Amino acid sequence: MKNIDNLIQKAVELQSNGLTSRQIADELNVSRDTVTWLLTRAKKDLSTPAPKDISVNWANIGKNAYRLRNISKVLCDLVLETLDQTEDDVDLIVGIGLSGVPLASLMAEELGTDLAIFHAHYDPADDRSLKGDFSGNFSTVGGKKCVIVDDVITSGSTMTGVVKRIHEEGGKPVAIAVLVDKKGAEVISDVPVRPLVRIVRVD
Repeated sequence: MKNIDNLIQKAVELQSNGLTSRQIADELNVSRDTVTWLLTRAKKDLSTPAPKDISVNWANIGKNAYRLRNISKVLCDLVLETLDQTEDDVDLIVGIGLSGVPLASLMAEELGTDLAIFHAHYDPADDRSLKGDFSGNFSTVGGKKCVIVDDVITSGSTMTGVVKRIHEEGGKPVAIAVLVDKKGAEVISDVPVRPLVRIVRVD
């Protein structure tokens, strides 16, 4: 129960700092339903059943540049294996901010590609509607074969939105690389998903 209590405390702190349920879910690497449940539990409402979800804490990787670099190399290897199978190549790594950016930066360096950053944000009235965009401080995606990088796939909605935005900008998504895939998806929007770890529920 200590881990749940810690998640509840973090969710309450993030909410008090003004983060939306979507932002809290992204920060804690859980679903929005889990965030709602955590905040309900914080109010001592024990009537709501716990959602089926898995919390991912990859801080032991993220807080250490050496580990982050080595994990990025493993993700590069997975991407290259996928591109070999699909007979494709890559011109651009797209990091989804905030957590995908460090991985994407290191992967772009390792693969010798350009780097783009996608800032995901959602309509406050409808937190399922992706309104994000690409940063103007990095490479453009038009005409480029893109590998999308993030830390965790939970529902796949953010990744689906990013794939759509790349197409709209004239790019071609060729692979998705993540640390953890909680959705258990082999492909998202016809783009192969290559996780370091894929979680599949059996219940």
